[in-house]
Order: sequence, then C-alpha cells, then structure tokens
Amino acid sequence: MQRRDVAAWLHGPGRGTSVAAGYPGERLGRPEHGPGAVAGFGRRILGITIDWMLCLLIAHGLLHGGAFTTLGVFAVEQAVLVGTAGAAIGHRIVGLRVETLAGGFPGPLRGVIRAVLLCLAVPALLWDRDQRGMHDQAAGTVLVQR
Repeated sequence: MQRRDVAAWLHGPGRGTSVAAGYPGERLGRPEHGPGAVAGFGRRILGITIDWMLCLLIAHGLLHGGAFTTLGVFAVEQAVLVGTAGAAIGHRIVGLRVETLAGGFPGPLRGVIRAVLLCLAVPALLWDRDQRGMHDQAAGTVLVQR
C-alpha cells in the first residue's frame, strides 16, 4: 500500500488521487464561482434560518399559532416568493436565487413543488454531487448565487 492510496481513502470517494468529479454545478453548465454558480452550504443554511425566523415571528406574533402554523407560513412564503420573485426573503438577504436548470425563472408550479418538498425536510437534506436537494431535483431548479 502506498501513501497516495491512504490519502485517497481519507478524502472519501471521488477525491484524492482518483479522477475528480469537478466542482458542484459543472455538470449543469454552471460557473464555478460568481453569479450563476451553485450556492454554498453556509449561505443556504443562513438563508433558510432567516426565512424560518421570520415565519416563526409571523406565526407566533400575528397568528398566535404553534409549530405547524410556522411550517404553514414557511410553506406559503417559499411557494409564493420563489414562484413569483425567484427567491424567498432569506435567499435575497444572502444573495441567492432559484432558477430552472436552463437559467430561467422558476414559476408558480416549481415554487409549490419545491416548497412542499422542502417542508418535508428529508428531501432538502439529501443532495446530489451538484448540491441540489431532492426538492430542487423534483422541481427542476437549482439555488445559485446572484
């Protein structure tokens, strides 16, 4: 066994001395950096946290509801704003937008599909190598940098 074999194993599949899979979004024709590049994990988490906190304030402060009310407000916010504006409030604040794979506007149907699956949480936690969650895969969308 050679040192490079151990290094490849430590870095995981597709890394080390093996053939690299490229950067996230390369298979989709996206740039590696800058506008149109696939959004990074940190910005995604920050954006969804901002959205969740705003929905929590609305659900508890205005509607006097619980966890399911917050989830409902979150679903409506995601469906309406992604479907009509291409980005939820948290996306806008952190400099992200949702696009179709061809780079177009997602539209209402994709916004609803994406929001419903995002609310199930599990699809959002399962990503492909282009960092697209199952909710984005099902909707035919990708979260990119503005």
